[in-house]
Amino acid sequence: MEMQFFVRPGSELEWFPKWKQTRMQWHQALGFGAENYRFHDHDKLAHYANAATDIEFLMPFGFKEVEGIHSRTNFDLSQHEKFSGKSIKYFDPELNESYTPFVIETSIGVDRMFLSVMCASYKEEQLEGGETRVVLALPPALAPVKLAILPLVRKDGLPEKAREIFDELKFHFNCQYDEKDSIGKRYRRQDAIGTPYCITVDHDTLEDNCVTLRNRDTMEQERVPIAELDHLLADKVSLTSLLRKLK
Repeated sequence: MEMQFFVRPGSELEWFPKWKQTRMQWHQALGFGAENYRFHDHDKLAHYANAATDIEFLMPFGFKEVEGIHSRTNFDLSQHEKFSGKSIKYFDPELNESYTPFVIETSIGVDRMFLSVMCASYKEEQLEGGETRVVLALPPALAPVKLAILPLVRKDGLPEKAREIFDELKFHFNCQYDEKDSIGKRYRRQDAIGTPYCITVDHDTLEDNCVTLRNRDTMEQERVPIAELDHLLADKVSLTSLLRKLK
């Protein structure tokens, strides 16, 4: 995935470090630890570039590139201009002159990014009592399934209440409903696919309209009013909440 950012000639080396910082902030916002990222500045440059760096991530097999950031001067647009035979110069009203913009390019490897996320997220944890669990600790904003709604038992009106909650939240989040097996086994299934939150509907829910919200990573549980679920979860799992970290 590539982005080309057009700048005035002569300002590209001012913009280059800004884009280095912004792109590194994006990677670190995923929460895998700043110590697992580093820049690798290029000593040897392509003939059209005047600055280049890679963002590298610590994979199980060492630091590997996941993104490149390059100051490509005006090479790309001047080549388009040359072979199309048409001027694509930009008139800058502040300078009152026309020029071929210079380009800062960021290029992220989708397959490498996927690999880095999976490597950093997959865990096998030893729990108290000797039990183990497999957890895919995906950043909540990237998790395919955001939420699972689980009735504690398959009777006493709990499945009906859980379905009611599911039918409301499914319009806001990608949810799963699961009532098969014990609640512990269902938690483990959701841990393994990276679901960041589980909602358990129990007998008290029918009385107080609250549910138990379980955090995948900490396994901590808290009672939350059903009416607050939409607002509470949106702040935790949306891409917007991740992007706010870039300010």
